[in-house]
Amino acid sequence: MAARQTKFITKLDRGYAFLSACVAPEVEPSMQKSQVLGDLPYEDPCKLTNVKTTPHVTHCDRYYACYHGQPLEFDCPNGLVYVGKGQKGPFDGVCDYDFNVDCTGREKRSLAQKAVREQEDPCKAKSRVVADATYCDRYWECVSGQPELYDCPNGLVYAGKHRGVTEGCDYPWRSNYCEGKQLANAPISTEHCDWLYGIFGHETSCTRYWTCWNGTATEQLCIGGLLYNENTHSCDWPDNVEGCQKHPLCNADANGNVPLGKSCNRYWQCQGGYPRLQRCPAMLVFDRRSLRCVVPPTEDCEVPTTQPPLPDELEQDGEQNIPNAAPRPNLPPGALPLPVRNRPRN
Repeated sequence: MAARQTKFITKLDRGYAFLSACVAPEVEPSMQKSQVLGDLPYEDPCKLTNVKTTPHVTHCDRYYACYHGQPLEFDCPNGLVYVGKGQKGPFDGVCDYDFNVDCTGREKRSLAQKAVREQEDPCKAKSRVVADATYCDRYWECVSGQPELYDCPNGLVYAGKHRGVTEGCDYPWRSNYCEGKQLANAPISTEHCDWLYGIFGHETSCTRYWTCWNGTATEQLCIGGLLYNENTHSCDWPDNVEGCQKHPLCNADANGNVPLGKSCNRYWQCQGGYPRLQRCPAMLVFDRRSLRCVVPPTEDCEVPTTQPPLPDELEQDGEQNIPNAAPRPNLPPGALPLPVRNRPRN
């Protein structure tokens, strides 16, 4: 397997034969199929801690993995079987030879008749790049007059030429890229990252989340009282985010106001136990005794003599008063910043 920039070339070595189109053999062992699961009697890997995969209920060469918050069914590569929950195998981290695994009570093989899908020839396409007909995380590119098969970076799916976050690949939740298709590659996880590329919720904080790029996790912070919403993959108002505990700033009054440090015109407004950063109207100041905006002077604040701070300054100053606040890029509220990424060397 040769590397080309951030792509991985497989050069028709996955059981395909390229004539005028690529087709799968009529019958072959299921390789790396995945599908979104419904109400089946399986152990949901998305609800477990420190365990990313669980065994299939009937077949030894299949398993379930959590993919961006959804349980998916995967097949081990041809001839291999799943090693077991919490175990590590030499192939994809979860699969091994069947003689090393106890498959008592389950079938070792799940041979299935695969539908033949016609694969578009990239060398006949105007863009010279086309999506794979079966797998949403693969695509074909015409290189020196020959079609070559590529895998998207682990955790991303093909979105189209010059689209997505890198090399034509994008986060799967941004569109219906995988509708009617399967995933070819199993997740490769690192610390804080379920996949090498993606955006994932924080393990202990509702206001923080992780952006993962090539397996490196960068901690990000939702500002202004927003929380990370794993369903929308964005910073959202607390009432739209289920399962998060109330903020300690609002312990005294779930719907009251709280002073913001020594600021005279900024304060926290608690709504349902969650703080939202607010600013008093022009020429008013926040009174720490009445906990509302009043006409100055007060015991702590004089009549304002300068213009109110700009919105960016307001947000940055607000972050400095949040315990353990992390630095953030200059982005609009609710935006999900991606870490700066360097193109890998050949």
